[in-house]
Amino acid sequence: QVQLVESGGGSVQAGGSLRLSCAASGDTASRRCMGWFRQAPGKEREGVASIYIGGGSTSYADSVKGRFTISHDNARNTLYLQMISLKPEDTAMYYCAARPGSWWSCPSLRQYDYTYWGPGTQVTVSS
Repeated sequence: QVQLVESGGGSVQAGGSLRLSCAASGDTASRRCMGWFRQAPGKEREGVASIYIGGGSTSYADSVKGRFTISHDNARNTLYLQMISLKPEDTAMYYCAARPGSWWSCPSLRQYDYTYWGPGTQVTVSS
């Protein structure tokens, strides 16, 4: 079993920055592939960034490339999403997700690949 808890969301103006954190606990092997997803009102949940904990390879949605950076601190069992140059269209509930994975199947931005989910943290970007 894996538990995920996000933090760090908030309200910022366009052009601002936020860093999201996801504290993870539970079976390590079950969270070797981790990702950040977001869902805006009336829209489907979409993959933002993913990382393979075992090797460090990452993947990003085109809409956030160059602005968002995903990372993982193994000692703290914490996943991060550094977000800069935020835009109003980044406004959404952000979720941390995890699943077992190997180098050939992770990173992944497909939500249905993931088993474990956090409750989410809200990010609001005003113009």
